[in-house]
Amino acid sequence: MSSPEGGATEAPAAEPETEPAPVDEAREALLESVRAELGDAVVGSHIRPGDDLWIRVTNEAWRSAGEVARHKLGCTYFDFLSVIDWLPSPFGRDMDSQEDIAVHGAEPREAGPIVTGYAGGDTRLQVFARVVSLEGGHGLTLKADLDDLEPSVATWVPVYAGANWHEREAWEMFGVTFVGHPNPVHMYLPGDFEGHPMRKDFPLLARRVKPWPGIVDVEPMPGADDADEEAAE
Repeated sequence: MSSPEGGATEAPAAEPETEPAPVDEAREALLESVRAELGDAVVGSHIRPGDDLWIRVTNEAWRSAGEVARHKLGCTYFDFLSVIDWLPSPFGRDMDSQEDIAVHGAEPREAGPIVTGYAGGDTRLQVFARVVSLEGGHGLTLKADLDDLEPSVATWVPVYAGANWHEREAWEMFGVTFVGHPNPVHMYLPGDFEGHPMRKDFPLLARRVKPWPGIVDVEPMPGADDADEEAAE
């Protein structure tokens, strides 16, 4: 190719061809089935082709989402239900942050923004559950946002009886009320216990009063000193 001035010019490099994103038709069909039943109550979704499907629904549609999964998608097997606290922390859990500050001299720093994982989210706390169709060979994870100040959501017990203990544990550890639960009583903690230990900002006072001995008082393995001396030589 020649330029207007008569000099040779190089031809523009061809754009590299990009492979189309893989499509998981089976999980796309499952997602469309849920959308057909719940409409605008489906507010987020994520498909990892060949692996899994996540669907986020509104808080108000949580019970309905479980009913759709069971009666429309054949997901009769209840795997688990829990709550996740997406509150970011510079050190992870509060108990770990105290070790980093008191033992290692780390400086507290600003935590990053809340990131709520697959299918997104708008709140710090989310309820999520996993259900599976043993006959169809597929499963999905459902999730919903919870109010940060007074987290609550409808119980799944009438839909999946196995959710009973899971919801009791989530109520006890995260402080989430499952409206309509038939027996919301403690499983692990004393009745007068204050706070919710699985929340990211729950302070473990024992760690604040005295550094955790499992981290501070670490004994060397037999022969470790000799190996260090040989390495130094």
